[in-house]
Amino acid sequence: MSEVAVTVPPAPPSSGLFDAARDRLRRGDLGSLPVAVGLVLIAIVFSALNGHFLSAENLTNLALQMAATGTIALGIVLVLLLGEIDLSVGSVSGLAAVVMTLLYTQQGWNPVLAVLGALVTGAVIGLLHGLMRTKLAMPSFVVTLAGLIGWLGLMLFLLGKAGTINLPFDRGIALLSDTWLPAWLGWALIVVLAGTHLASGLVTRRMRVAADLPVPSTAWVLARSAGLAVLLAAGVVVLNADRGVPLTLVIFGGLVVVLDLALRRTVWGRRMYAVGGNAEASRRAGINVTQVRVLAFVGASTLAAVGGVLAASRLAAVNQTSGGSDILLNAIAAAVIGGTSLFGGRGRAYAALLGILVIQSITNGMLLLNVDSSVRFMVTGAVLAVAVAIDSLARRGAADGLT
Repeated sequence: MSEVAVTVPPAPPSSGLFDAARDRLRRGDLGSLPVAVGLVLIAIVFSALNGHFLSAENLTNLALQMAATGTIALGIVLVLLLGEIDLSVGSVSGLAAVVMTLLYTQQGWNPVLAVLGALVTGAVIGLLHGLMRTKLAMPSFVVTLAGLIGWLGLMLFLLGKAGTINLPFDRGIALLSDTWLPAWLGWALIVVLAGTHLASGLVTRRMRVAADLPVPSTAWVLARSAGLAVLLAAGVVVLNADRGVPLTLVIFGGLVVVLDLALRRTVWGRRMYAVGGNAEASRRAGINVTQVRVLAFVGASTLAAVGGVLAASRLAAVNQTSGGSDILLNAIAAAVIGGTSLFGGRGRAYAALLGILVIQSITNGMLLLNVDSSVRFMVTGAVLAVAVAIDSLARRGAADGLT
C-alpha cells in the first residue's frame, strides 16, 4: 500500500517592521513619518528658544486651541479622499454656532437640543452641497465657494446689528471647554484605547492568517500598542500636571477614532477610498458614486458644525468673526500636512489630528516668541508647500513603481 504525500501549504509570510516599511516606501506611501519627524523638530526648536513651550500649562492650552479647527479638518479629510474640496466649512461652522446660540439663548431650548439643531443645520447644508455637486455636475470648488459667501451672509443676518451674542459662561454649552477629566478617568481612557487598539490588531492579524495573506509579526502588533500606550500616558501625565485632560480634546479624539474605524472597517469607508482612487472604475464595479459623494459632503458640513459648537463654547459667544479668520485655511492645511492626498484615494482620519497639531504647535511657539503674524503665515505656508510636494513625489514614486 503506497503512501500518499500530503502537501501542507506554507504559513502566510510574517512581515515585520522593516519589511512593512520597505513595502510602503516602494509604493511611495510615507504615511505619518514626515509629520512625526516634523513634530519632534518643532518641539526641540521651540523648547530650546522658550522653556515654557513644553510646560503643562502651555500644552493644555494647545490641546484646547486645536480641538475646534481639528474637528473641521476631519471633514476636510472626507472630501479630499474623493479628490473634492469644501471651501465652505468655515462659514458653515460659524452659521451652525449662531443657530445653536439663538436656539439656546433666545428660544430657550435645552442645550443638548440646541447642539442637535446646529448639527442638523450642518447636515442639511452638506446635503445641498452634495446634490449640487452630483445632480448638477457643478465643480465642488464653485459649489462650496458659493456656500462660503452665502452662509457667511446668512450668519451675519442672523446675528443682526448687535453682531455678538454671549453664552452663559457658568453653565450649559460654555462648560464644554471648561470641563476637565479627573486623573483616574484619564488613565482609564488609556487602558481602554490601548486595549482596543491591541485587540483590533490581533483580530486583524488572525483574519489575515485565515485568508492566507501576509501578516505582521505578533511582536510588532504588541509593540505598536505599547508605543501608543506610552504616548497616551505621557500626554495624560503632562495634562494632569495642569488642570487635567480637557473634555474638548476627548471629543475631538473620539471623533478621530470613530471616523478612522468607519473608513477602515466599514463598506462605506472602503467605497470612499475606491471612489477617490478611480470614480469610473468604482461606478463600473457597482458602487453608487453619487451616494458616496453626497455622504462625504454631509459628513464634512456636520463635522464643521461640531467644530463651530466647540469654538463657540471656548469663546462663550458667537460674533461676526465666528468661522472666519484663518480657520478654513488651517483646516485644509491640517488635513494635507497630516498626510491626506489632494488627489484623492489616500489618507486617514488621523491626518487631521497630526496636521492640526503641527499647525497649532508652530502658531503657539511663535506666539510665545512674540513673532509677527506675517512670519507665522509665511512659515505655515512653507510647511503646507512641503507637505504637498511630498504628496506629489509620493504619487510619482507610486506610479513609477507600477510601471
